Amino acid sequence: MRAQIATALALIVIAGSANAAERTRFWNLTSNTIEQLYLSAPGQNKYGEDLCKLDDDGSVDHDERLTLKGVSTGHYDVKFVDAKGRTCVVPNVAITAGKVFTIDEKELKDCTKAQ
Repeated sequence: MRAQIATALALIVIAGSANAAERTRFWNLTSNTIEQLYLSAPGQNKYGEDLCKLDDDGSVDHDERLTLKGVSTGHYDVKFVDAKGRTCVVPNVAITAGKVFTIDEKELKDCTKAQ
């Protein structure tokens, strides 16, 4: 009986860990809607797919959270395009699987505006 309880508890812990990885979220604290969002290994400039496509309306509004799948714990360069046409890169953002990470206006030092 104790072995069965221990096994059940172990399965709950494993399932909880897997579920936590599914709950990694980006919280948009910039002042604008983000229309495109990309991650790259720091300094590599090799961005993956547009993560905004994971959202129902294809964008991440101010103060909205976007659930990301398959993002591992690590540091990433985050690139985005917002509704005002700015393209911004925030370097070396710490992301922990199963946790929320944020980007706010104070972090936006490398932005360009489309001409």
